Amino acid sequence: MVTLDVNGNAHTLDVEPDTPLLYVLRDDLRLNGPKFGCGLGQCGACTVLVDGTAVRSCSLTVAKAAGRKVTTLEGLGSSARPHPIQRAFIEEQAAQCGYCINGMIMTSAALLGRTPNPTEREIRQALAGTLCRCGTHQRIVRAVKRAVVLMARGI
Repeated sequence: MVTLDVNGNAHTLDVEPDTPLLYVLRDDLRLNGPKFGCGLGQCGACTVLVDGTAVRSCSLTVAKAAGRKVTTLEGLGSSARPHPIQRAFIEEQAAQCGYCINGMIMTSAALLGRTPNPTEREIRQALAGTLCRCGTHQRIVRAVKRAVVLMARGI
């Protein structure tokens, strides 16, 4: 049995301790934000926040996530009250196919959590490890910059 704190809720699950967190999030908890991309921690589609740090959930076991605070895309905000980074991505129409957006948003949220007013270079460096095959990088960077403004306004 493993107990996970996901999006502020405790979940006790009967899973093998070496099960990738991604599988538990999607299959057991039915959360659709994190995506399976490469399964090797290289593409970023599965990114979640673990204690505020962006982590590839396909490479983290549930045993290593136990006792830590896990936040998925669903835990950032809701459709009625989106997190400023989610709102900014919508307003900038940053998604094309949308597969990378979970990773881009979660990585951006971690960046803004530790660096509230990042430079464009810091934004690009933070997002460099998250792959976007559609090429919406310019809109994604604009979305992160917009989120900085929204957060400064308390929106």
